[in-house]
Amino acid sequence: MKTITKTLKNPGFTLAELMVGLVMSSIIMTTLLGFMLQIMETDKKEQAKVTSEQEIQAALEYISRDLQQAVYIYDAPGIEAINNQLPPPPNGIDRVPVLVFWQRELIQDVLPISGGGKEDAFAYALVVYFLIKDTRPSASNWSQTARIGKWKIRDGILADKTDDTSISCGLTGKYVRSSGSNPNEYCPSSGFKPFDLNSQGTIAEIMNNWQSSGSYTARTFVLVDYIDQTTNNPPPALCPSNSFDPNITWSKVTPDSFNTTETGRMTSFYACIDSQNTTAQVFIRGNALARLRNKNIDYIEQKETFFPRANIKTQGRGLLYK
Repeated sequence: MKTITKTLKNPGFTLAELMVGLVMSSIIMTTLLGFMLQIMETDKKEQAKVTSEQEIQAALEYISRDLQQAVYIYDAPGIEAINNQLPPPPNGIDRVPVLVFWQRELIQDVLPISGGGKEDAFAYALVVYFLIKDTRPSASNWSQTARIGKWKIRDGILADKTDDTSISCGLTGKYVRSSGSNPNEYCPSSGFKPFDLNSQGTIAEIMNNWQSSGSYTARTFVLVDYIDQTTNNPPPALCPSNSFDPNITWSKVTPDSFNTTETGRMTSFYACIDSQNTTAQVFIRGNALARLRNKNIDYIEQKETFFPRANIKTQGRGLLYK
């Protein structure tokens, strides 16, 4: 009896089938890769927006805390009058004062008291917030957009007559010696001069006529970067409507005469104030688009979501009387 054995052959894939498989795999991989890149790009854009929003909000809260100690806020004519007494911009910098005010600053744990310990003190300070833009961006460590900087000079803390550790600061009178690394910390800032409410004129006239005592050494520090630098058809800088309860009459701070400067034409950082009520509403518009690319970063309506806006309203807790 014969046994018949049948051999089964595995034909495998033909070359055409392999080519089709490779093409299909390439299409699938390309689609998946494109999808992943799209997700990553979307995430990058959203992260840029979120970062700008968070930084703007943090900056506004910082400015608001500063304004809570304000006793006088300059309006547009006031800023124009006092502008020559403010520090000039360094070389390569275009900047404009946006918010200028006097505050009664609380300084904690500074005055020695008998029996040990220290108590708080107050000192008047002149505070200026600038909108800043580099005229030579390639030579700067900051972005190509604008940024907000703060400059401040402060009066000294006079020492008690019984304080035998006081220092003269090179001035008339004795001042508290700091126990920190800088013993002159509580000396008056260079160029600081107290305002004198006993002078002739209204409070506004007295404050507008304030003059420094000399040159300054205080530096401007940057509060927040990536502020919109657009000057060609930017969104308008509008103040809210006046109110009667409370009675607030708003005026935009930046004088029209500042329009000759690039930063003076920007609307990304401005304030509306009521000097009589020591009240200010501050507006900031960021530029998240500049975090993603270096060109074509000006504001346009189609890209509005990349230019987050926020504002905050603050009333100073102090007032000046004459």
